[in-house]
Amino acid sequence: MVFNGAEVMASIAVIAGSPSAPSRSTAVLRYLCQLIESAGQTVELMELRDLPAGGLLKGDVSLPPMQHAHALVAGAAGIIVGTPVYKATYSGLLKTFFDYLPESSLRGKSVYPVATGGSPAHMLAIDYGLKPVLSVMGASHILQGVYVSDQTMTIRDDGRIAFDAEIEDRLQRGLDDLLADVNRRVPAAQ
Repeated sequence: MVFNGAEVMASIAVIAGSPSAPSRSTAVLRYLCQLIESAGQTVELMELRDLPAGGLLKGDVSLPPMQHAHALVAGAAGIIVGTPVYKATYSGLLKTFFDYLPESSLRGKSVYPVATGGSPAHMLAIDYGLKPVLSVMGASHILQGVYVSDQTMTIRDDGRIAFDAEIEDRLQRGLDDLLADVNRRVPAAQ
């Protein structure tokens, strides 16, 4: 698919809203990307921190990275949104990106929200912070989100991530739901 001159091939766009590197939330998203690829779907991870700050703050759609970001969201059948939780809500970087996108940019898409945080105390950030924004942006199906606290994951020295069995199961079930929705929307020949 070509959108404003930018070619987009991913059936699933993964949006990493962490301003930090390395990032636990981005590590979770990379894990999900591997699962998506092993399921035979095309996926692209977009780390918002790599977009030009001026383009994000001004909503400058003339910049090629901003055009690609818009095209990626517009062309995807499914979206995974990942964010760390800061002060009981999603990252300011993710908020800035959402402000840049047209309000209807998630219309007709299934969205799978994933958040990470230091303690279980902020697990409702997905339901009370992130889901309302996704709804306003027109998401047709917002899947049950997964909150991953630091106590339920480990990033190994080799960079691989491991989860408690319950979190791993919840991540997989959410991904299975997303893939099922995407498979209904995207022709098998893609």
